[in-house]
Amino acid sequence: MDDPSKPQQMSARATAPGGGLSVLANLIWLAQAWVIATVLADLLSGTAPQVWLSALSFLGLGVLRALLNLRAQAALSHAAEAEIHRWRLDIAATEAATADVSRFGGAGSLAALATEKLEAQRAFLLRYKPARMRVMVVPLLILAITAWHSWAAAVVLLAAGPLIPVFMALVGWAAKDASAQQMVEIGSLNDLLADRLAALADLKLIGAGPQVIDGFAMASDTLRHKTMAVLRIAFLSSTVLELFSALGVAMIAVWVGFALLGEIGWGTWGSPLTPFAGIYLLLLAPDFFQPLRDLAAAWHDKSAAAAVKEDMASWQDEARPKMLGAGAASPAMAFESLVLSGAKVEHADQTLRFPDLEIRPGDSLAIQGPSGVGKTTLLRVIAGLERPSHGAVLVNGVPLSDTQADAWRASLGWMPQTPRFLGRSLRHNIGFGAPLDKSILHRARVSHVLDTLPLNDLTQLGESGAGLSGGEARRVMLARALHRNPSVLLADEPTADLDAETAQDIIDGLLAYVADGGTLITTTHDPRLIDQMHRVMTLEPRA
Repeated sequence: MDDPSKPQQMSARATAPGGGLSVLANLIWLAQAWVIATVLADLLSGTAPQVWLSALSFLGLGVLRALLNLRAQAALSHAAEAEIHRWRLDIAATEAATADVSRFGGAGSLAALATEKLEAQRAFLLRYKPARMRVMVVPLLILAITAWHSWAAAVVLLAAGPLIPVFMALVGWAAKDASAQQMVEIGSLNDLLADRLAALADLKLIGAGPQVIDGFAMASDTLRHKTMAVLRIAFLSSTVLELFSALGVAMIAVWVGFALLGEIGWGTWGSPLTPFAGIYLLLLAPDFFQPLRDLAAAWHDKSAAAAVKEDMASWQDEARPKMLGAGAASPAMAFESLVLSGAKVEHADQTLRFPDLEIRPGDSLAIQGPSGVGKTTLLRVIAGLERPSHGAVLVNGVPLSDTQADAWRASLGWMPQTPRFLGRSLRHNIGFGAPLDKSILHRARVSHVLDTLPLNDLTQLGESGAGLSGGEARRVMLARALHRNPSVLLADEPTADLDAETAQDIIDGLLAYVADGGTLITTTHDPRLIDQMHRVMTLEPRA
């Protein structure tokens, strides 16, 4: 796996230019405050100020500051988008190359990690990181300028300033725990939603709607309480900061006022406080605390980002078996033979052993056995989607490896047990952009399905196949599997949960494929399909 420290290092380098511009924009206020203090000091002393020159200088510095802020935000936004995009690509590429289901969580947890949770990094990169860079530069420089004019004002800043990070750290411990709990609830709610949507038809049939609604209500209330806990901590940290910053500015204002009135003769380095120095210190004092206030406002962003990084580290540390090949597009290889010899797959909860097997072009094989015995796993091993722990898979007499796995899969057709769709047209869901072969549609018994749809094959489908019945969805899966005229078709329980007529249509389509010279390997419990296969292999459960 990648080094966990690498993302932090990359994000630090990516945000450095934007953070640097943000620091420069804040430092321009020091020059603007100098211009204002000079004009007011001249007015107090009776000297005619250079109003136009001062106004133009102030406006010019303001425009420069605005441009720097604009450029800083653009650079930070670009860096944040690139960082989040890189993480999402990493998640997608890693999961696409994984042979087994991720144990990080359900599909909802993984989707939440790639969407809502990673979005928490955006606020962290846009707000917290530049705020931290400003805290490391701006307050120290203002403190040095303040100490140059008055040691008393510098002591006030030194007394009030460090208290803020101390209280922020104390609040931050609670904020991190609250943010972590909130992220867990987000993942749990997404898992619940994905699970209930998958079983929506069954839940409706058994009348479990009220219970499902109550479950969602409880989960959403839990998430709301966790979210409010994070917000309460955020408001608490802001209140503490405002208290100390207000006291610090007020103390400096009181001291400057009495010093200029002559009531206080101490606090400077021997000479009386000048009007320019007093006004300049008053203008700089709020900006001494402003970077700290910005950091406090973004403190809960850091807590949320830290919780997300823990999730990312947990996901990265997961041991996941890799499928064979790179999953890239490749020309299909010619099929001559398929041999399984001593194949065994070790999962965390069981070890699956498969009988030796030899398949030739034109064969049809039915794999039967009780649920959980490894029928689907055997199809995945044959397709190179899962590596056998022991034994070998020989394709055309050569052990299946990363080198030829992509070309082997390009010669396969895959018909899954559970139909899966893209949120595109039916035409795209079958051919993925390629023209559709009418003979394939006829063989899969999809032609009459198209006639019932409002826009024929241009009808848009949802990810769950909205607008199609269960049997129609299975026919579309068969058409997709046959679309590229594969040498070998792998069908996982193709007639499961179908009515007799629809199941017979699917069987007829599969047999027509075999009659045209195709090679069929299917898992099934259907005796009608088993009876039509050339060979039958039974997998037995092992103690």
